[in-house]
Amino acid sequence: MLRLKLPTDPRWANIAEGNLEEILTDHAWCEIKAASNAMMLINLLPEFTEITTELTSIAKEELDHFEQVHEIIKSRGWVLGRERKDSYVNDLFKFMKPGNRKHLIVERMLFAAMIEARSCERFKVLSDNIKDEELAVFYRELMISEANHYTSFLQFAHELAEEGYDVKKRWEEWLEFEAKVIASYGKSETIHG
Repeated sequence: MLRLKLPTDPRWANIAEGNLEEILTDHAWCEIKAASNAMMLINLLPEFTEITTELTSIAKEELDHFEQVHEIIKSRGWVLGRERKDSYVNDLFKFMKPGNRKHLIVERMLFAAMIEARSCERFKVLSDNIKDEELAVFYRELMISEANHYTSFLQFAHELAEEGYDVKKRWEEWLEFEAKVIASYGKSETIHG
C-alpha cells in the first residue's frame, strides 16, 4: 500500500530498542511536528472547509499521539528530552518544487504524505521486531493511524491539484527521491534516522 521503494532493514529496530528513551523522545517530537504541520496547512487553505476539518482532526490525533508517547516516557521514569533535528525531513523538504499557491499546497501535501508513509513503515518495523511487548502493541496501533494520515494527504493533493498537475507522476518522483534519501539513514535510534 505504501509503495516505498526502499524498505527499512529490520535490524534498525534493534538499534532503536538499544536506546528506547531516545527513540521515544524523538518520536514525541515527531508527533509535535506533525501536529504543527497540519495546523500550518490549515493556515494555507482555510477556504477548503472539508480539508480544514480533516486537518483539524489530524492535528488533534497527532497531539494525542504525543501525549501517549509522553505518558510512556513518564511511566518508565524518563523525562522528555529536547527537540531533535530531523535531517530526513529536512532532506525531503528540499525536494518541494516552487510554484503558485495551489502548486505549493499540493507539494506540501505530498511532502506530508511521504513523511507519514515512512513513519507508518517504521512503526511496522518496530511493532514486528522489538521485544518490548508494550511498545510492540503501541506501534502497531500507531501504524494504522499513520497509514490513514498518509492516504488523507495524498487524497488532499489530488483534490487540490490544478489542471495539468499530474499528482501520480509527481508522487512517483517523491517515492524515487525518498528512496535515495532514506538509503543513508537507518543507523540511529530516531524514527527516521
